[in-house]
Amino acid sequence: MTTTAPVPTSLSAPPSMRYGGLIVVMLLSFLLVTAEFLPNGVLTEMAASLGITPGQAGQTVTVTALAGLLVAPTVGLLLPRLDRRTLLVLAAAAAALSSLVVAIVPSLVAILIARFLLGAAISSFWSMSITVAARLSSPERIGRAVMFGSAGLSLATVAGVPLGVALSEALDWRLAFLLVAVATATVGIAVRVVLPPVPAAAASSLGILVDTLRRRGVAGGMVGHVLVVLGHFLAYTYVRLSLERIPDVEAGTIVLLLALFGVGGFVGNILVGIIVDRAFARLAVVGPLVIALAVATVVLLPSAVGAVAAAVLVWGFFFSSWLIIVNTWVGHRMPDRLEAGGSLIVTGFQLAITIAAGLGGLLVDAAGVVTVDAIGILLLVIGAVLFGLSLRRRSLAG
Repeated sequence: MTTTAPVPTSLSAPPSMRYGGLIVVMLLSFLLVTAEFLPNGVLTEMAASLGITPGQAGQTVTVTALAGLLVAPTVGLLLPRLDRRTLLVLAAAAAALSSLVVAIVPSLVAILIARFLLGAAISSFWSMSITVAARLSSPERIGRAVMFGSAGLSLATVAGVPLGVALSEALDWRLAFLLVAVATATVGIAVRVVLPPVPAAAASSLGILVDTLRRRGVAGGMVGHVLVVLGHFLAYTYVRLSLERIPDVEAGTIVLLLALFGVGGFVGNILVGIIVDRAFARLAVVGPLVIALAVATVVLLPSAVGAVAAAVLVWGFFFSSWLIIVNTWVGHRMPDRLEAGGSLIVTGFQLAITIAAGLGGLLVDAAGVVTVDAIGILLLVIGAVLFGLSLRRRSLAG
């Protein structure tokens, strides 16, 4: 039924980067993430239009994350031999259908089902992103190829979601979703036309996922990955509360500071993507430590607006490139298990978001935002240490 044979990456990879395909992947990433977080910006309008509370409208984001947690580790198991180009086309079609339903259906239940479909599409995309990157690049430049997908994510944060919010303010929130649906369907066609066939890296099974975790250094690195993402989201989810500790701060200042996070992330994706294939081991340790320092600066120096601005910029720079770093780690350390490693990375990411969403609110109400930030800092440091140890064990074994 399944095979554990390694994919002949060095034979199937092209001699140079296929930038046309990588740009299409970036556009698909941009639209998927825009659709994922668009409800955050139009929550009030959605709630009023549907006749529900803002909290109920917020579940349109929660159900997307839940779908991601369920689908990330299973998509390779359910579709072990399906060409991954076809899988990306199906993901684009599912995402387009999801946004179309949100745009035209007045039922919250139907919208939640559609958003679950979007979550499945997003997790399918990210779980296969390393395999697709390997097909569109040479093995020694897989990190730079992964950068394109992550750049789409950052671009959505900087421009996609704000653009959707602007459209909803000027016209209607449903029109924003309709435009995203049309654009996603168009890019799905481009995926089919521009990308070459992308055979499955290996026919996946639960046994392969478990065996991958048993490899020396992998489990420690995955735990470190989860703790880094969890530490970030504990702090970032309530970053507005942290920024409101700035004396006499105005709403416009907070908006600008949050925009700096997105700008830092976009720049970080580009610069880290250029060097990540040579430096992913160092970045996997240094990145979380710098994020921890940035969060500490926000907490400890609220009156120093310049220092806080620099900290937020650096925070965005390193966290938005984290997906590039860990995917490059998978690509270089386990090239015969690209899909298994990619699925584990996405599962860990979604698990961390779910835990942060579940515990963060309780902690911030019970102990305050400073305590939540302190816990986030501690988790970031522990995650960096675990990742460093996992890399050391791998090098000693090799």
